Amino acid sequence: MTALRQTFQVCLRYLRSGLLRQPAFLVITLLQPLIWLLLFGALFKAVTEIPGFTATSYIDFLTPGVVVMLAVSSAGWTGMGFVEDMNSGVMDRMLVTPAWRGAFNLGSVAQAMITVVIQTVLIVLLALVLGAHYVNGVGGVLVLLLVAALLAAIFASLSNGIAILTGQRETLIGAVSLLLLPLTFLSSALMQPSLAPDWIGTVAKVNPVNWAATAARSATTDAFNWGVVAPRVGLLAALLVLAAWFATRAFGSYQRSL
Repeated sequence: MTALRQTFQVCLRYLRSGLLRQPAFLVITLLQPLIWLLLFGALFKAVTEIPGFTATSYIDFLTPGVVVMLAVSSAGWTGMGFVEDMNSGVMDRMLVTPAWRGAFNLGSVAQAMITVVIQTVLIVLLALVLGAHYVNGVGGVLVLLLVAALLAAIFASLSNGIAILTGQRETLIGAVSLLLLPLTFLSSALMQPSLAPDWIGTVAKVNPVNWAATAARSATTDAFNWGVVAPRVGLLAALLVLAAWFATRAFGSYQRSL
């Protein structure tokens, strides 16, 4: 069986156990970003009147930010599937097969990406109902979906690696909770960088959530600029390779600990 087919089979397994057998999970994970979009959009609507704020619609500005927050929060729980497999003994049985170890991570990551893309489409449609304008049309929305999928893949891989190394739900929950809000507020997801303190702008330069938010916003609400989008998509892709390597290498540590 080829590595691609192995990855497909793992992805199919997690899709069946996740989306198909627990469709409520998709709805539950979607509720939080919907609340963010509705409440933040209403609460911070007046920030467009602040001198120096360039966007004329906060919904336009906020939608890409909510999408990247969704990618981190949804994909961050991907490792829970590995924790359950480890506790039930399924992981041990999979690891004694000759299958490529990377396929276990990539299949799980693919499932997380599919989930986030579905959720992002729903967010895009809701924002459209609320008055969002996607000035670059379908092409800009497709770039938004690509950025969301890449960010989801990064955090799904990191989540899987942490799950394999620790084997504990509590540790994974703590790690996701620890990362979500700091990475969000140290980015341009909710506020224009020029209006934030200088030190936040400095940190944002190395923050993958900010890379994603900046690229997504350029693709959907600003004049499309490949000079802004392409480098940040490249950085996200490079970080994904490192995160996938980390998750794959974690299997070796897990096997040595048995």
